[in-house]
Amino acid sequence: MSTMSTALRLALAAGALAASGSQAAPATKELPPRATVADVVKASKPTDWRALDPENTLYMDLPTGRVVIELAPAFAPNTAANIRALVRENYFDGLFIIRSQEGFVVQWGDPDEEKPKAFKAAKTVKAEFTAPIKSAGTFTRLKDGDVYAPQVGHVNGFPAARDPASGQAWLVHCYAMIGVARDTDADTGNGSQLYTVIGHAPRQLDRNITVVGRVVSGMSLLSVQPRGTGALGFYEKPEQRMPLKLVRMAADVPEAERSKLEVMRTDSATYQAVIDAQRNRGGPWNKFSAGKIDLCSAPIPVREQKP
Repeated sequence: MSTMSTALRLALAAGALAASGSQAAPATKELPPRATVADVVKASKPTDWRALDPENTLYMDLPTGRVVIELAPAFAPNTAANIRALVRENYFDGLFIIRSQEGFVVQWGDPDEEKPKAFKAAKTVKAEFTAPIKSAGTFTRLKDGDVYAPQVGHVNGFPAARDPASGQAWLVHCYAMIGVARDTDADTGNGSQLYTVIGHAPRQLDRNITVVGRVVSGMSLLSVQPRGTGALGFYEKPEQRMPLKLVRMAADVPEAERSKLEVMRTDSATYQAVIDAQRNRGGPWNKFSAGKIDLCSAPIPVREQKP
């Protein structure tokens, strides 16, 4: 019997593969329907929500609309106090959005380094990269774990982390969080230049920069800013910068002109249901449910206050 040729062997092998491939793959088991985040929010009770504290809420009015920022004085009390002082002396009025770096941050403040705008508030504030756990507030731990911290979760509506061994807690660099720009020295930030995260969470910055709050409304006004053409996304020409019309503490704004917003209480059972809905998504659109969630993917619902 003659030896089978190489060509014939390849042809037979190809035929076998084609035959096996023609068999239909086993059907994926459909995920059962589950409550969505929207469903949980809709079913929430008034006690699941808290109003923003006017003394810790600031309005940054742009030509395109209002950005609402909530400060977190439990984590950065001195920096928050200095930002309030800057706002109340109208320091930010007429300054600019000076930087928009793709996938990273949008920053605002004074672009003039040679003749900066004068202010009476503190020129430097000691860095507040972390805060004592005992003074940071009630911590609701996320069970899924984290790469950057021993424990992560939420404190009063803010994504946070902590290290029980050191007794320290800190706010983390999730989307929409507000950080304090600084130079190389740790204590060179004072709140006169701030930024918000507009891209993937740069968690490597945690515990290297003072994080002082988060944008609770108006992120779409910041994330769509044209990207800067200079190094690190800074605008190179004055006409590229968007001016800050007015920046005010909500407490100093007439009641009728305030934004009536409330944040879901992150220590509530309803918020745990929100996280579970995000962690375990149901069908029919979803075909796979991860059963896990990372801290910066846990939504923190904000809504208009109910009458």
